[in-house]
Amino acid sequence: MLDPSQLTLIVTTYNWPAALAAVLQALAQQNWLGFDVLIADDGSDADTAALLSSLTPTLPFAMRQVWQADLGFRAAAARNRALAQVTRPYVIFLDGDSVPLADFVQRHCALAEPGYFVAGNRVLCSPAGNRALLQQPNTIAALSGKQWLWQRLRGHINRLLPLLRLPDGQWRKRNQDWRGAKTCNLGVWLADLQRINGFDEAYQGWGHEDADLVVRLLRSGVRRKEGRYALPVIHLWHHSHDRSQEAANRQRLAALLSAQHTEARQGLDRYFS
Repeated sequence: MLDPSQLTLIVTTYNWPAALAAVLQALAQQNWLGFDVLIADDGSDADTAALLSSLTPTLPFAMRQVWQADLGFRAAAARNRALAQVTRPYVIFLDGDSVPLADFVQRHCALAEPGYFVAGNRVLCSPAGNRALLQQPNTIAALSGKQWLWQRLRGHINRLLPLLRLPDGQWRKRNQDWRGAKTCNLGVWLADLQRINGFDEAYQGWGHEDADLVVRLLRSGVRRKEGRYALPVIHLWHHSHDRSQEAANRQRLAALLSAQHTEARQGLDRYFS
């Protein structure tokens, strides 16, 4: 079983300090501590820096902001910048609008296995759910099953099934498709990420950079392990991102699927001399 001292969480964010605060407070309430956190900041303004400055002394883990200039949606580059600073052997990618429950780190550690990445899933909030949950953001991680049932009955979340817990087993290794694995909740060994040169920064604007990463991981011989029914996150509602570049990104993904390479053409090696 992976020890949390071997783990770095990379949390991606852009100009939503209230959601990021909820995520960091949930990480502070993890029942397993010892990890560190890198904030992969895609160009947020001073409000996010002020939040991090105020929260840092109160958190039970080391945290550092890795900021890049705001030149549009560049999540792949933001994650690579943070990834280049990781020194621990295992990485969990988490979005700054995706709130983990209190056993999130523990269950990721339990499922981590050499030769595999762990693909988690999420529960979606409604706008009303955001308003209710963000009124008391420091309580989200510890809500009970009955409390989540109440949130579902009120229409605050879209489903309960992902909140169920099932034990580990061979069933978690049966799905070897790239579809459905998202970097809002993904655990990967650092060496495997380095081998494929991280994220491909050709993906700019919303869409498909996470699929590209997963395709190349699978192609390089890393296998998929399901994190469903183990480590869901609560994805806060937000307006859709600008999808004007989605078609171009979809074409990039289609080109990758018809090719054979595993390394990102514009990837992690850009941050090493």
